[in-house]
Amino acid sequence: MAVKQYKLKIKRFDPERNAHSRWEEFSLSMKPSHRLLDALAKIKDEIDGSLTYRRSCAHGVCGSCAMKINGKNGLACQSLFKDMPEFIVIEPLHGFPVVKDLVVDIKPFLEKNEEILPFLINNTPPPERERKQTPQEQNKILQAITCIMCGSCTSACPSYQRNNSYLGPSALVKAARFIFDSRDSAEEERLDKVTQSNGLWMCHSIYNCVEVCPKNVDIPAHIIKLKQLAVKRKILKQK
Repeated sequence: MAVKQYKLKIKRFDPERNAHSRWEEFSLSMKPSHRLLDALAKIKDEIDGSLTYRRSCAHGVCGSCAMKINGKNGLACQSLFKDMPEFIVIEPLHGFPVVKDLVVDIKPFLEKNEEILPFLINNTPPPERERKQTPQEQNKILQAITCIMCGSCTSACPSYQRNNSYLGPSALVKAARFIFDSRDSAEEERLDKVTQSNGLWMCHSIYNCVEVCPKNVDIPAHIIKLKQLAVKRKILKQK
């Protein structure tokens, strides 16, 4: 397979050396089948060992390597060179504090997801083996379950960029995943959390979130279902 020359322009930041970020360019020879993550590894291993980025599974499962690639959030492990131009601009996810280079502090993002109680709540006596649900019931939450919490959707959300107290699309999808789970019994408690002033009604259906989701989760559809449920329960105002 033919090797092609690419130029990567990376936004870098080292808090121990500089007060502000800087841009640095690297020229690499890569095959069309190579991933952007392979290029970052090549830079770190062969050119500049100080380059810092996150990675783990490298197979689109963990969400660790989420970053902004040519202006759009995505996973470096899913970005193939055959699908990209010869000049590639790479930045850390927008909206989160930058720790170093392409690594951002996702603690605020994780805390938002924790607020909606992202675990099964059912106070009835447990069955002998498992809490069952029909295939139809499972299909209602199947897509939401595929969220890998990479943070791409929340980072791309204008409402979150304007006000980072907003729960954000990822947390709302996580809330929908449990609220519409037939085995869960904490609907009222979670609805109370997502209808606070920093929650559901701050979503203006701009659709940036769904455009950057690496798992193609229809995020607005889940949020719309939450809004419909809130209206049904007559929760029409922010608390």
